[in-house]
Amino acid sequence: MSELTEWAYPLAESLLAEPLPRRWKHCLGVAERARAIARVVGHDADLLEAAAVLHDIGYAPDLAKTGFHPLDGARYLRDVAGAPERLINLVAHHTCAWMEAEARGLREELEGEFPREAEHLNDALCFCDMNTTPDGAPTNPIDRINEIAGRYGPDSLIGKFIRSAEPEILGCTSRVLERVAVTKRQPM
Repeated sequence: MSELTEWAYPLAESLLAEPLPRRWKHCLGVAERARAIARVVGHDADLLEAAAVLHDIGYAPDLAKTGFHPLDGARYLRDVAGAPERLINLVAHHTCAWMEAEARGLREELEGEFPREAEHLNDALCFCDMNTTPDGAPTNPIDRINEIAGRYGPDSLIGKFIRSAEPEILGCTSRVLERVAVTKRQPM
């Protein structure tokens, strides 16, 4: 475990495990997916894993300020936790956050405060998130999207956002799976 992941796991656990145990299990599962695809991000593998375990901390009751968890989590990491900028940016932009920010009228805030990381890292984090159930088990993006839409309702802001994000989520998944296939063919 790297210094970054050694720092990230206890922080995420302290914010999520007690008030939101299911969300904590989800984050652990997302981090497990990150470890499984580590080769596709090379030297950024620890960064991806840290972002994976921290990506949903904005749901923590003490952090939820705007009600938009990517922004709330990123602001906490920046303003309170002193996290590295790239980690903060990944949390801020995870899983098509710009699309949900647009629906909430927060896109200018999100993009004004936090630049996006490289596409391959954003794709990888989206892949990990959308291939993990709320309980942390492996799934696939279609079932995950359907689960989210069903949980929130098709006419809710989240239900509409996840359906509009579906093509991009599937694109992220496809790009990551292509990278996985290429790295499997390469010698270690």
